[in-house]
Amino acid sequence: MSTLAIRPKEECRYDLVALGEVMLRLDPGEGRISTTRSFDVWEGGGEYNVARGLRRCFGLDTAIVTALADNPVGRLIQDLLYQGGVDLSHVSWVPYDGVGRTVRNGLNFTERGYGVRGAVGCSDRGHTAASQLRPGAIDWDELLGRQGARWLHCGGIFCALSETTAAVAIEAFEAARRHGTIVSYDLNYRESLWASIGGPQRAADVNRELVRNVDVVVGNEEDFGVALGFEVAGLDEALTQLDAAGYGAMFEEVERAYPNLKLIAATLRSVQSAGVNDWGAVCRYDGNLHVATFRPGLEIFDRVGGGDSFASGLFYGHLAGLGAQEALEYGAAHGALAMTTPGDTSMSTLAEVRKLVAGGGARVSR
Repeated sequence: MSTLAIRPKEECRYDLVALGEVMLRLDPGEGRISTTRSFDVWEGGGEYNVARGLRRCFGLDTAIVTALADNPVGRLIQDLLYQGGVDLSHVSWVPYDGVGRTVRNGLNFTERGYGVRGAVGCSDRGHTAASQLRPGAIDWDELLGRQGARWLHCGGIFCALSETTAAVAIEAFEAARRHGTIVSYDLNYRESLWASIGGPQRAADVNRELVRNVDVVVGNEEDFGVALGFEVAGLDEALTQLDAAGYGAMFEEVERAYPNLKLIAATLRSVQSAGVNDWGAVCRYDGNLHVATFRPGLEIFDRVGGGDSFASGLFYGHLAGLGAQEALEYGAAHGALAMTTPGDTSMSTLAEVRKLVAGGGARVSR
């Protein structure tokens, strides 16, 4: 396993470019989707959340490649994206037909859960503009080469949207290889996205092909098990009893199957209740297993986006040259902090991440 050779900042306009769909999240707050009378709104998407975290928390230059239907909902998403600070120069606007027969914007209804009632997500994303992106639509040589990007990030959610989105990702990965851009892929298996188009077998077929073309892969135990077919022994045990060596053995299997990989990382989560999770992370880099500080009994406000914020903290650590262990700690800390606030995306500051990495607690700051 070789190390990541990251392009210097002075050669690149962007530290990271994300490829994925951005949806409008409708949040019933303390209520339920099926009974609420009002929603808060946020922007969110597995790939975008990483770019936003790197921009807002870590101060890096990031961009999103996506498509939106040009109607008031799309412009609302745009307005939310402005607050995130991610460069929108590469967003494609698709004419709206007035009804949504041909193109629309995705909606994601998410309730947080409480106690024994788990969080629930209900997506409404058929025929979206991003799902209709096709190879040839984006000039990747211009974006990754002439403008320059140090890192390209995509994931299993975008690649499950249609037959064409996975092909767009492969096209982007090939261009990244030409220009020396690091490529990361979040397996992000979602049963609901694959159920009607071939299920787990189709997901595994698509993801295995994609992972052959990347440098970094992240996920959780379900992602590695379903999306790639690798299992970790002892997953039915409590997280506190999980032996990190079990993940190390799985990572070695993944590395043997995909020798192109330079960094393999996983979040570890055991759910005590909707509001209390045990939380940790592990990675394999340069032939070594690294284990992040374990946080049992982490109190959760909104669990959505914790894995994406882990990824952005992990990537920041490598982009900043902090070393594998410290990068993993930044990822685990940022993911933990992201789950203390509402919405898909992080509201944390770099100072807060550094404080938690250093062992700081929750005493009031004033």
